[in-house]
Amino acid sequence: MHSVTATGTPPTPGPGRRRVCVLGATGTIGRATVAALLRRGHEVVCLVRARAGVGGSLSPEDTLRLLQGAAVRFVDAADPVSLRRDGFDGERFDAVISCMASRTGAPQDAWAVDCRAHMNVLDAARRSGVGHFVLLSAICVQRPLLAFQRAKLAFERALITSGMRYSIVRPTAFFKSLSGQIERVRNGRPFLIFGDGTLTACKPISDGDLAEYIAGCLDDESRWNRILPIGGPGPAITPRQQGEALFEMLGRPARFRSVPLVLLDVVAGGLGAVGRIWPPLAEKAELARIGRYYATESMLVLDARTGLYDPDATPSTGTETLFDFYRSVLGGGRTPERGDHAVF
Repeated sequence: MHSVTATGTPPTPGPGRRRVCVLGATGTIGRATVAALLRRGHEVVCLVRARAGVGGSLSPEDTLRLLQGAAVRFVDAADPVSLRRDGFDGERFDAVISCMASRTGAPQDAWAVDCRAHMNVLDAARRSGVGHFVLLSAICVQRPLLAFQRAKLAFERALITSGMRYSIVRPTAFFKSLSGQIERVRNGRPFLIFGDGTLTACKPISDGDLAEYIAGCLDDESRWNRILPIGGPGPAITPRQQGEALFEMLGRPARFRSVPLVLLDVVAGGLGAVGRIWPPLAEKAELARIGRYYATESMLVLDARTGLYDPDATPSTGTETLFDFYRSVLGGGRTPERGDHAVF
């Protein structure tokens, strides 16, 4: 076992204190979840890659600084032996929380991480007697048209049928996913939209509010053995409303540039055709299809009866709105790292 505890304020023990194993801890939501667990007094052990972060940019020392107050073990989730030997190490854990996800959503990466690596974790967790598995999934799996959605659903099904208590959290859009045009607008350029900017809507949720919800799954019995769609506070917001809010905060008239959806179809179709001859372009085609999906599908609860997205049926949690976040960034706050998920 290779375990290091990062320094920080020790947690305050409470009556519900648990020993929790966290995967995906170096991502923005993972870090927020670790912090939320520590505030609640849980003992947290993070299983992370030796070179974590976007493009392996985080050294082990960087990871320790990010995860102060938690124990850190360096493992390879793709290797069942590494998970059992270097991660769980035959020890007892009360719960596993996974915020782990594929970097790009490309098919090979998606099946390797969103499904197979998670299956490895589930197997190791069962061997260690874990009683509760909390999975961070995504609300877009309701209409699975893409490889990463099918991979996530495959593991969701495995978890549900495993016999272990589960909580599957399906959040709507993240603030970082909707922050890509802040600098563009601040630099005087128009806000890019698809169609008229009202084709889709979402209830964005902050990392902190989502982390509190995830951590709360350990104690709230109403979240046990359930699939849990969740959004942030306030009404659903369209891309046009996002742009209008940014321009208003900057005191400028709103300017939009519409990108025709057919352009995404042409790009995806062209890359897909060439990808059959030159495989590297097949992955680019899938990324173009992912872009089109998010341009045309709302991140809200899907009514199976009507086939329509329903903002009123999409639960809300937390206190921070997307527009609070925009004001913070425009006021000098830090713009979140978007990594491989950047679109604009």
